[in-house]
Amino acid sequence: MSDSRLVLILADQLTPSISSLQAAVREQDVVLMVEAMEEATYVRHHKKKIAFLFSAMRHFAEDLRSQGWTVEYRKLDDPDNTGSLGGEVIRAVQGGGLAGVIVTEPGEWRLRSAMENWSEGLGLPVEILPDTRFIASHREFADWAEGRKQLRMEFFYRDMRKKTGLLMEGDKPSGGKWNFDAENRKSAKSDLFMPQPAGFAPDVITKEVLELVTTRFGDHFGDLEPFWFGVTAAQAEEALETFIEQALSKFGDFQDAMLSDQRFLYHSILSLYINAGLLDPLAVCRRVETEYHAGRAPLNAVEGFIRQIIGWREYVRGIYWLKMPAYVGENFFNAKRALPEFYWTAETDMACLSAAITQTKEEAYAHHIQRLMVTGNFAMLAGVDPKEVHEWYLMVYADAYEWVELPNTLGMSQFADGGLLGSKPYAASGNYINKMSDYCHSCRYKVQQKTGEDACPFNPLYWHFLDRNGDKLRGNPRLGQVYRTWDKMSDEKRADYLDTAERFLEKLH
Repeated sequence: MSDSRLVLILADQLTPSISSLQAAVREQDVVLMVEAMEEATYVRHHKKKIAFLFSAMRHFAEDLRSQGWTVEYRKLDDPDNTGSLGGEVIRAVQGGGLAGVIVTEPGEWRLRSAMENWSEGLGLPVEILPDTRFIASHREFADWAEGRKQLRMEFFYRDMRKKTGLLMEGDKPSGGKWNFDAENRKSAKSDLFMPQPAGFAPDVITKEVLELVTTRFGDHFGDLEPFWFGVTAAQAEEALETFIEQALSKFGDFQDAMLSDQRFLYHSILSLYINAGLLDPLAVCRRVETEYHAGRAPLNAVEGFIRQIIGWREYVRGIYWLKMPAYVGENFFNAKRALPEFYWTAETDMACLSAAITQTKEEAYAHHIQRLMVTGNFAMLAGVDPKEVHEWYLMVYADAYEWVELPNTLGMSQFADGGLLGSKPYAASGNYINKMSDYCHSCRYKVQQKTGEDACPFNPLYWHFLDRNGDKLRGNPRLGQVYRTWDKMSDEKRADYLDTAERFLEKLH
């Protein structure tokens, strides 16, 4: 047996400095990359997401070959492709001559669990290395969480600021505050001069992938074209620079705003590149930090952006690995309603939901407030099973991987973990959506109307949600005033809210 090992690179590990490649020997080890039907269909991923990953993988394989690596690349339509990562690893080692398998830890618990059993079946050692692209290791997060009744991101984020030195002046935060979120909640007005994210014309490799996805995944959710995502590290870097030059300075002010005819506003649209490995998250943060120090971007924008990456992104990953596999079954409100059909079609009279879902269908993208306060808020108020909500988010967004999507959905969006992650449910009536968007102007429902057939459904559903879950939420100190308002209402008014909500829910399916 030779000293050569098989180095398995996954679809979200498209990073030259990934730990598995760092541990490998370029002159003797063999890189394996696989387009696996099992990975594309364990949930029915958005067509754009599949195309993005397959094309990015093919480009990355070419880059590795140009650097002198030996790469075995298994395309989805290769006649002998077994359809699974495990099957392709078995096929790769069957010829003998390999001393073992190296892989960087996957981002999903189901894959990590499967890999831990590979060694016995292969008769070879399988080394699963930590993913060093993250700032906090599993052990570091577990040590931070130990003994805490509530795991609040804000305190973890401060530790990450200190560890990285980002936006720090000695041991104090730049500007004297850790968090400038209060300055980042402005509504926006439509502006013809709003920037657009960098877009890239498909090359020969991408065109081949688009044909494959059309043929093999034509019945999956979402529009495949126009396809404008970058698929190489160079294109991802260009997308970063476009964001910094055109949008960063106003990112903070309007990061919670929603506009019908401006899908991207001042958002970066970089999460799909970061999560797939085409951009290094810490390097991105340092690049953005330089804009603050150079006086080209205000602190509220730069801090808000950096917090999303070294704070929230790292934090939800820590929660995921700390609480899996039980976390996926959390259902604090015992919600059982099926996900409404309009989550797949966007065919609903609620303008906000129609806009957010149409955008999701066409772009495989919606920003965090559309996800949290429109599609997520509605699902929670309506009592949709959180596992169905989780699977929908995992399917439909190009940046969604279970480690980042599951805590965001079950914990933050649906409060299904009962407050482990958030201090209160992100429940809101139509007033919030009206304040932060222009959706209500074109809606057939009336946002100012509280009850009756023409009332914005968010209004009665909000009170219905609080009423039916009162036994679980009345003790929450952040909801005390809300319940006092409910209790002061007349019996007739409360009954009107509940009756309007019930009639709407009866017609939902």
